[in-house]
Amino acid sequence: MNESNLNPPPPLPPSLPADELPLGEHPHDCNPIVGALGVIEAVLRHPRRIVFHLNQGSATGRLVGLLLAVALVFIAVYGAIVGSFSGGLQWWAAPLKITGGLVVTAAICLPSLYIFACLGGSPARLGEVAGALGGLMALATLLLIGFAPVAWLFSQSTQSVVVMGGLHLLFWLVAAGFGVRFLKTAFRRLGLRSENGLNVWVVIFLLVSLQMTAALRPLVGPGDKEPLLPRPEDKKFFVAHWFDSMDAQARRTPVRRD
Repeated sequence: MNESNLNPPPPLPPSLPADELPLGEHPHDCNPIVGALGVIEAVLRHPRRIVFHLNQGSATGRLVGLLLAVALVFIAVYGAIVGSFSGGLQWWAAPLKITGGLVVTAAICLPSLYIFACLGGSPARLGEVAGALGGLMALATLLLIGFAPVAWLFSQSTQSVVVMGGLHLLFWLVAAGFGVRFLKTAFRRLGLRSENGLNVWVVIFLLVSLQMTAALRPLVGPGDKEPLLPRPEDKKFFVAHWFDSMDAQARRTPVRRD
C-alpha cells in the first residue's frame, strides 16, 4: 500500500468568525444599500456593510447623504413628540431647533473626529469619517423613534417639565451610547489602532450635544411667550440651566399640606 495514503490530511486552518473577516469577505458586505430602508437595515443588522461601501470611494458621498437624510427625518419626528408636551409654537419650533442642533453638533465635532482618527492610526479619508459619524446619528435617531411612543405617553400624562426633560435626556444618552458603539465598530474596520483619542472625542460629542439643550432652549417647556433662542445675556452652562429649570418647577408647584 502506498505509504502516502496512510498519512492523514493536514488540518484545515481555523475559520474566523463572520464578524472578524476582512471587509468584503463576509457574504453580506457587498450587498447594495438602496434607499432609506436599505440604510436602516444596514445600520441595525449589518454595520459592516456601511463601512464596506464607505470604503469604496465612489459611493461614499451618496451613502453619507442617505445616512444624514435618515437621521434628520427621524430627529424631526422625535422633535415633534418633544413639542407635543407644550403645543402651540413648540409644535414646529421644537423639531426645527432639535434638528438644527443635531446638524450643528455634527458639524462642530466632525473636524476633531477626523483628527483623532488620524492620531489613532486610521487611514480613513474625511468622507469615511463623515460616514461613520452619519451612522452614529442614524442609529441614535432610529432608537429615539423607538422611544417616541413612550415619550408621547408621558408628554400627554404629566405637566412636569423636569420629568419630561429628564426622560428625553435619558433616551438621548441611551441612543447616543448605541450610536457610539456603531462608531467604534466602524473605526476598527477602518484601521484604527488606538481608541484613546476616540474616547476623548466621545466625551466632547456628548458635552456639545448637551450644551445644545441650553443654547436652543426652550425645548420642552412652553415657548409661546419666549424668544426662539436665548438672548446673549441669558447664556448658561447646560448644568446651570437644568438646575434653574428644577428650581423654577419647584417654585411653581404648590406644597400640599394635609
